[in-house]
Amino acid sequence: MREKYFNINKPVGSIRCKAYLSDPRSVSRVIVYGHGFSGHRDNKAAQRFADYVLKKHRDVAVITFDLPCHGDDVKKKLSLTDCDGYIGAVAEYAKAQYGTDDVSVYATSFGGYLILKYIYEHGNPFRKIALRCPAVNMYKVLSDTIMEPDELKALSRNKPIEVGFDRKIKITKAFLDELKNADIGGLDYRQAADDILIVHGTRDEVVSFDYVREFAEKNEIKFVSVENADHRFKAPTKMDEAIKSIYEFIFE
Repeated sequence: MREKYFNINKPVGSIRCKAYLSDPRSVSRVIVYGHGFSGHRDNKAAQRFADYVLKKHRDVAVITFDLPCHGDDVKKKLSLTDCDGYIGAVAEYAKAQYGTDDVSVYATSFGGYLILKYIYEHGNPFRKIALRCPAVNMYKVLSDTIMEPDELKALSRNKPIEVGFDRKIKITKAFLDELKNADIGGLDYRQAADDILIVHGTRDEVVSFDYVREFAEKNEIKFVSVENADHRFKAPTKMDEAIKSIYEFIFE
């Protein structure tokens, strides 16, 4: 498996990307990987997934990228508009670079929220959409779970704060307001449901398992629960279970 770092330069910004592939000349299918909040392109879960896929298919490329203000991205202010721009640019690049319309996406947590938001507002450029623990209620996840009460108070006074897991991300009141106004939990995704899979751990401590399951049921989206898996699927056996379900869905 080869790894290649590259940038996609578009008006929305310079997008830091990484590709996993066997032979660039043989690629006819692409899977874009969308990381979670405070994640980055050098994502161990993405690498594990790419390794699993590329052992079976030499004609596949897995592309990861830094969301705005994440990883090595140079933007200073996080916005949903820029996130939309990055998603669209990466999907467009994958199709043009490899001359294929067979582009799917696998996204997790905040990345899953962004993909769902994107396809509702801009149309669906992906053949298959696999989501692990998507933060469908991202505003609530950020304000109630990720941030502390004193951080919310600081935001209410228009003071930016830095929050996150592996890496800290600067959050402004404007971004939090964006999330509040972009609630996707009540939207209708039934038209795209056949092309969407959600995999969720029953012990997710960040994104409510019950809320996402109800969202999937309401929208007739295929839902796979993984017993005793946490938000990050830290147990290798649980991650492998998720990868197997996602692989089978994308390549069925």
